[in-house]
Amino acid sequence: MGEESYVYDASHFLVSSVNLPIIANIMEATPESPYLGVVMELDLQVISELISESEDLFSNDQQTQKGIAVGLLSESLLDAFIRLLGLLDERDNVKILAPIIQREILYRLLTTKQGILLHQIVKAESRSYQISKAIEWLKSNFFKPFSVNELAAHSGMSVSAFYTHFRLVTAMTPLQFQKKLRLNEARRLMLTESLDATATAFKVGYESPSQFSREYRRFFGESPLKDIKILRETEQG
Repeated sequence: MGEESYVYDASHFLVSSVNLPIIANIMEATPESPYLGVVMELDLQVISELISESEDLFSNDQQTQKGIAVGLLSESLLDAFIRLLGLLDERDNVKILAPIIQREILYRLLTTKQGILLHQIVKAESRSYQISKAIEWLKSNFFKPFSVNELAAHSGMSVSAFYTHFRLVTAMTPLQFQKKLRLNEARRLMLTESLDATATAFKVGYESPSQFSREYRRFFGESPLKDIKILRETEQG
């Protein structure tokens, strides 16, 4: 995320409290021992209910946190996920038991050091909550030009406070954030929809195909044409 790397494995979990443009890489996987990951979407309503019911049990640190954190997977948290996955063999029980186990998982996450991310993202007065509003706007409008002043006003913050806390949460400036959204989407369009570089550049908001190519090479390490070629060869191989 930005210039920072987060490494986690089977004994750790990663929690993300806001939608962020990231680059991910699977470091260990073989045909005999393939990579298997489990993703559970955070239910903000349930998190709010848990905090309201037991707020004294959870950290209420007001300091703005980064939007991603890695934590050690405890036996109790691992057990809850195993029981949730076990419901795949109990289809008749999923509707009733899955929400109960997911609620337990969110509760246990809230009690970890990383739980502060969840606490802040549902508190309307927190800076993380305000920044999340700007992030959602950027995710939906990344192809449009924007003003930091307007984005700060949309978040209900002064420009200086917005800029500071945006960098704390995302490890990027708003402009860098938008650029990475554009480039990630450009890569997806060329890889999955077979658009050429020029058409893709205009589609994601660039006015100059040459600028797009320069920034793409700087971000992904290769020109758009060569990068997509390598990705396709890797998939086929």
